[in-house]
Amino acid sequence: MKIALERRKPAKGIILHSDQGRQFTAKEFNKFCDKNYVQQSMSKAGCPYDNAVMERFYNTLKHEFYYLYKFDSNDILDQKLYEFVYGKYNHVRPHRANGGLTPYAARCRAA
Repeated sequence: MKIALERRKPAKGIILHSDQGRQFTAKEFNKFCDKNYVQQSMSKAGCPYDNAVMERFYNTLKHEFYYLYKFDSNDILDQKLYEFVYGKYNHVRPHRANGGLTPYAARCRAA
């Protein structure tokens, strides 16, 4: 989240929608969001349909990336994850939700 805010420099008051996982409900993360003017929005407990887009992303991430490889270290996992998300998922892989466009192409079209 810190890296995304540094790179994208969004306007104050952006909304971060997530599930109610520990990492999103932790006091430290709540303070981080407050300090960076990020409004948190969370799905109802036990209702993945509230967060369907991210649930779909994590399903894709697991089946097209994580389950296919063995990672010898966290550094290698981080590197390969970056390559998958920014190399394939955002720039090569078309998405039905974007009318068959990649996320990058859809974002460029919307800008």
